[in-house]
Amino acid sequence: MNENENLDDSANTEFKWLYCPICGTKIPQIKNIIYCIKCGVDLQYINTHMRMPSRKNTHYLGPTEGLSQQKFYLSDKPLRKKLSEEELLNLEDQKLWGSFASIGITAAAYVLMNFVAVLVVIIFILFTFNLENVLDFLVSPYFIIIASFVELIFILIPALYVGKHLQNPTLNNRMILLGFTKKGFDKTKLIKEILIGLGFAVLGVALVLSISFLMGIILNLIFGYEIMQDFYGTSGEVDSMIASADILSIFLLSVIMILIIGTTEEVLFRGFLQKGLVRSLGKSWGIVVTALIFSSIHLIGIFLSPGSPLIFIISLLFNFFPFFAISLLLGLLFNWRKENLIAVMITHGVYDAITIILAFIVFNLI
Repeated sequence: MNENENLDDSANTEFKWLYCPICGTKIPQIKNIIYCIKCGVDLQYINTHMRMPSRKNTHYLGPTEGLSQQKFYLSDKPLRKKLSEEELLNLEDQKLWGSFASIGITAAAYVLMNFVAVLVVIIFILFTFNLENVLDFLVSPYFIIIASFVELIFILIPALYVGKHLQNPTLNNRMILLGFTKKGFDKTKLIKEILIGLGFAVLGVALVLSISFLMGIILNLIFGYEIMQDFYGTSGEVDSMIASADILSIFLLSVIMILIIGTTEEVLFRGFLQKGLVRSLGKSWGIVVTALIFSSIHLIGIFLSPGSPLIFIISLLFNFFPFFAISLLLGLLFNWRKENLIAVMITHGVYDAITIILAFIVFNLI
């Protein structure tokens, strides 16, 4: 007797329950069903032996589009379960993309964003004949404002990728899967998320300032006062940008930080990267690894223009821990808000805006 005949014989068994005894999913009322459509457990085995089958008798069947078929044909390669619109609002127990896709897609988005940014700079240079004016514009806040729109790639790339996990891959459903949605929030809940985001932005500024102050003291003890004064006297891109800024450019830059930077970076790093890593590495490691990647990407400029070895080490230590701290804060907030990005995006954007405004005030006072 071959395997198909065994399947036909077992199909006549009447189940003792309407729902899967393992995961609680309702058993479809169709002929020849053997395995649970959600957890993949062998229902025929449990029905006959009244106990759990071995692991080899548990199969992950993937999507449920085949419920109208007379039989489920199993393959050695597990099929990907595609999410319905109802499941999008409760993703806590849903298996999504793994670590390789999480890191790979994030890296691809970052590389593509920088490629496009460089391309924009090259085009600008080709259409400008005064090199000195070009260099001045490239470090001005107005260029940063224009270039910030390139970060929309941070939304585009993961949004394109996650479509394969959806039964109905509309733009709205892709954004819901990434956490960029207000679906399920009434006016009161929406205001609550906004206030939480504003409160954590202020907390983030206080946290980063405290850690920066503490790192300054520690590094001063390790390397000495004179070396640290040389480090503080080193002009960076932010210093050059603030030096050429006026009130209008600071205002526009603050708006861009809230509407573009905070939104795009959180969709990529929290809505996509952390969401995938948490499911493959666990919550704690998922949040920590996301924070490490977020911090490393923001410190690439230090590696591209390191200066002297000592200044490079000091700059790396001085900047890493504040970035790591704010990223951990954003990751924990994202986890607390059940993977919705409203509060997290506001925290990130407003934090960046406050930082720029404070730097502008301090620079002009000094």
